[in-house]
Amino acid sequence: MNIQERKVGVIGCGFVGSSSAFALMQSGLFSEIVLNDVDRERAEGEALDISHGLPFAKPMKIYAGDYDDLMDCSIIVITAGAGQKPGETRLDLVKKNVGIFKSIIPEIAKRKYEGILLIVANPVDILTYAAVKLSGFPENRVFGSGTVLDTARLKYLLGEHLSIDNRSVHAFIIGEHGDSEIAAWSSANVSGIPLNDFCELRGHLEHDASMKRIAEDVKNSAYEIIAKKKATYYGIAMSVRRICEAIIRDEKSILPVSSMQHGEYGISDVSLSVPAIVGRQGVERVVSIDLSEEEKEALQASADTLKKVIEDAFS
Repeated sequence: MNIQERKVGVIGCGFVGSSSAFALMQSGLFSEIVLNDVDRERAEGEALDISHGLPFAKPMKIYAGDYDDLMDCSIIVITAGAGQKPGETRLDLVKKNVGIFKSIIPEIAKRKYEGILLIVANPVDILTYAAVKLSGFPENRVFGSGTVLDTARLKYLLGEHLSIDNRSVHAFIIGEHGDSEIAAWSSANVSGIPLNDFCELRGHLEHDASMKRIAEDVKNSAYEIIAKKKATYYGIAMSVRRICEAIIRDEKSILPVSSMQHGEYGISDVSLSVPAIVGRQGVERVVSIDLSEEEKEALQASADTLKKVIEDAFS
């Protein structure tokens, strides 16, 4: 089936899926959005609700559909899965959501889908690995939203800390999208100026304490939001929009998406987030950034954490 570049599908119409569909509608990137959910009426309701705002946006078609309707989408965004409950880690979700993926991914694979699978459901690294293995698709076409949102949270908090435009901050969260994630401080900068030097320009001298506090705040952001409003969805929806933008416009943007690793940083046979070039073909290649020995060790420990979960989930 010929891929329609300006058509996108979303599987899963919970808070994250519907917010992502809304963000994609506003993006102007697509002329057609298909929503798919195990609860067909939920998908129809979300499609109707978003469609009623189209007189204020660009013309497009938004509707509920089945797997056959998704097969000519350029991107299928998969948000389906059980949500993270208060007090529950992303990794607690793993068995439930791998089970859900075992029903979704083979339906896509048997129809010989040729577009990109963007995995957003949590735990995103485990589910990206599951999607690669269950689909048999080329790895460049199956990847996860990874730490794109965590990285945005880091930039936001650094912008607040330094009283500057957070878009001028260049820094990454890498590793697991979860408790073992790493702030890659050694490569962080503000418009080319090393982060610690810029902090001193702004009168901040307690580097270690500030870095520890900000990294913890990033890691705990989701837990804090879930405790207050039971779910997180706007930030990840904007991250989905950003990743889709890089794909559809063939931007070759460098984003910390979750992709299969093959020896990068000494890590193999696991999906986790490191900076990668993202364009029309999906993940073109991983980009190595300078990491301290401590950061490299933490990244390898993050990979080991994920590998243990994979072993348990697939045993």
